[in-house]
Order: sequence, then structure tokens, then C-alpha cells
Amino acid sequence: MHNNAFAKLGLNFAYLAFEITNDTLPAAVQSIRTLDMRGSNISMPNKQKILPLLDKLDPVAKMVGAVNTVVNDNGVLTGYTTDGTGFMKALADENLDIRGEKMTIAGAGGAGTAIEIQAAYDGVKEMSIFNIHDQTWENAERNVKIINEQTDCKAQLFDLADQDAFKREIADSAIYCDSTGVGMKPLEGKSLVNDPSFFHKDMIVFDTVYAPRTTKLMEVAQEAGVEHVFNGLGMMLEQGAEAFKLWTGKEMPVDYIRDLLFDQDDQK
Repeated sequence: MHNNAFAKLGLNFAYLAFEITNDTLPAAVQSIRTLDMRGSNISMPNKQKILPLLDKLDPVAKMVGAVNTVVNDNGVLTGYTTDGTGFMKALADENLDIRGEKMTIAGAGGAGTAIEIQAAYDGVKEMSIFNIHDQTWENAERNVKIINEQTDCKAQLFDLADQDAFKREIADSAIYCDSTGVGMKPLEGKSLVNDPSFFHKDMIVFDTVYAPRTTKLMEVAQEAGVEHVFNGLGMMLEQGAEAFKLWTGKEMPVDYIRDLLFDQDDQK
């Protein structure tokens, strides 16, 4: 994606992938300075571990508590998170605006946290977060606290085991987003929502999973006649475009990249 965009715009950049563990992360971050790299993307399991190794954090990255993009300005490393921005831009690409609306979202891991904080920061009025009692429950509690204290959005946390509340909150929402890994391998063919009656046709259903292109959640939503049903491909593309702009100061040719790399018939 990035290399094709660099070539299209005639930019003298190259995007390379390296396998970095928690143990090798400090040396890898120092190499950004040493080799005068313009920046880097950060994937799991390093999105939180990198925080103390950076010089600055973007305000949203600080709220999220995770970084997926680093920009190097003459040795000063600033961390950003573009996942939430990618989510909001993917909706905007479809001429959909959830500002002032209610959102229900499942999951409070890395992607979920970024989406929740960014959506609240951008103007979502109300948010119901559903999570299981695993290692991310405390993070979900933290997200609710941050949203309620630092944005104008009103957030609530629910146990995903409470299916009555899950159905009620989705029915009252303009958008339902699944930010968990349910639906992708090894949970392919599974969905947190299996009953089409959870959905109403005028809402948006957004699955952050993009492999497979059509998830079980999307099938359930389509069975319910939901008008706007999306996988995570647009979010993945737009979060990359946001990082591209941070590094280069230029807009990624998103339509060109979409046509070049992805089958148009599989966008939704």
C-alpha cells in the first residue's frame, strides 16, 4: 500500500517490514533515530510497550494509551494512533456521519480503544461499550472514565454476557461496531450477534475484521436488511492513509490504492 502510493506520487521513500519483539523494541526505536528514518508503524504486541521510548505523544494517542505510528522530526519521536481516525474516515468515505449519534461497540482492546476514544473525541454523543471479563476489562473501565471526563460523550460499560442489555443498546444505536477478533481465524464463521432481530435496517453495522471479506456478523446484518454493512477494509486503508500523511505531508491517493490492491466488489 505505502510503496505503491510513494511510487504514484514520485516520493523517495521505501516502506519495509521488520519483526520486532518486546525485547528488541528499545534498540529498534533507537534505530529510527540512528538511521534517520522518517517514521514507522507499530503493530501488536508493541503498541503499548513503545510509549515510554518516545519523546512525545499526540493527545489522542495519550488518551488511547497506544501508538501505531511514529514520526521522526530530527531525532524527536512523536507517537500517534491512526486506527480511530481510519474508522471515522472509512465512514466518511461512505457519506456517513455518526457525530451526535449513539454508538454501541464490542471490545476494548487496541483497535476498540482507538475507535472508542476517537469517536468520542470527534463528537459521538453516547456510547455503550460491551466487553467480556478478561484482561481487557480494566482497559474498558479506563476508556469509559476517560471518555466521560475528557469528552462530551456519555459512555457506559456493560458485560457482554448480558444479552438483554446487548440487544437493547444495539436497537437504540445508529451504529454497532465489533472491534473484537470474532469472525477472523481461528474464530472464522462466528459472531457475537447471531439473531437478526438485534438490528434495524436504518443503522450501520461495522466489523473491523477484513479477512474474510464477508464475516458472519455481516451476514446476520444483511439478513436483517441493514442498509449499511461494512468490513474493516476501509478502516485499514484509511488508517494507513493517515500515517502516510503524517510522514509525507501529502494525501495518499486512496482511490488509486483501493483500485490497485483491493477488489471493488469486496468493499462491503
